[in-house]
Amino acid sequence: MAGLAKGLGLTPLAQAHTIPPRMRICRFLSADDQVRIGLAKGDDALLDLSPAGIESITALLEGGDAAQRLANLGELPETPLADVTLLNPIEVQEVWAAGVTYLRSKDARMEESDFSATAYDRVYDAARPELFFKSLPEKVVASGEPVGIRTDAKWSVPEPELVLLINSRGDIAGYAVGNDMSSRDIEGENLLYLPQAKVYHRSCAVGSWVRVGATEAEAREWEISIQIRRNGKTVFEGSVGVNQIKRGFDELRDFMFQSQVFPFGCALLTGTGLVPDDDFTLEEEDTIRIEISGIGSLHNPVVRV
Repeated sequence: MAGLAKGLGLTPLAQAHTIPPRMRICRFLSADDQVRIGLAKGDDALLDLSPAGIESITALLEGGDAAQRLANLGELPETPLADVTLLNPIEVQEVWAAGVTYLRSKDARMEESDFSATAYDRVYDAARPELFFKSLPEKVVASGEPVGIRTDAKWSVPEPELVLLINSRGDIAGYAVGNDMSSRDIEGENLLYLPQAKVYHRSCAVGSWVRVGATEAEAREWEISIQIRRNGKTVFEGSVGVNQIKRGFDELRDFMFQSQVFPFGCALLTGTGLVPDDDFTLEEEDTIRIEISGIGSLHNPVVRV
C-alpha cells in the first residue's frame, strides 16, 4: 500500500490517533486556479485536503477538534509550496480587535495625546476590555499583498498581533498572525476618531497559516517579532512574548460573545506589545515582516491609500 501511495504522489498524514506537532492549515490557490485547503508538511510542501472532503477552514473549525480530525485522515496528495499561491485564511468571519492588552501598548496609546491618557489607563485595569470591529472578511489583506497607510495621516504604524480564530460556539479553534494597521495621530486627536484610525482600506492583514491543536498554555510560549525595512535597511525591529498579554484568551472570548452572535465564528486580534518609537512612521514602499514562532510569518509591502 505504501508503494502504491508513493506512486500516486500521496503522502500519509499521520499514524492513526496521533497529532503531528505544529499542525498548520491554509487556503491556497492551486495551479488550476481552484481555492483549496492545505495542511503544511514541513516548510516546503503542503497536503491537499480536498480528497478528504475538507473544502473550507470555516467548516473544519466549526466541526470541533480540527487537529484530531486531520490526524486521522488517510493518504493525501502533496504539493510543493512553490507551485501554489497562499491566500489569507479568513473566509466569512468578522474580524475584531482588542486594545490595551499589553502594558507597552497602554503606554504607547497614552502617549498619543493627553486627552486619551486617562481613558487608556482606565481600560487597562478595567474588568471590561477594549474591543472594536476591524474588518469585513473580504477586505482582509493576504501575506504578500500591500497594507495601507492613510493619505490624511502623519503617524502610521503596524501592530503585530496574535489572532484567535473562534468558531460560532465560542471555541478558540485556531491561531494566526495578524497586523492591525493604525493611524496614531488620528486616534490621538480624539478617541471618537478610532474607527477612522483603525478601519480603512488595507488596514488589516492576516495570514497565511492557521495553527490548530494548540492550547493557550502552548501559545503563551510563542514569541511575536517584527522587522520593518526601508531601502534595503532595517529601520525597526523587536520582539515580545505572547505571555505578556495581560488578559486570558477565554476572557477576551467571553466578552466577544456577550450579547453577540457570530454565525460563522470570528477572528480576534489580541493587541500589540510592539510599538515603534514616537518619531517613527511608516512610509510607502516599506516592507513589514511579522512572525509568530508557533505559526509562521506575514509579510506585506506598504502603499498609501
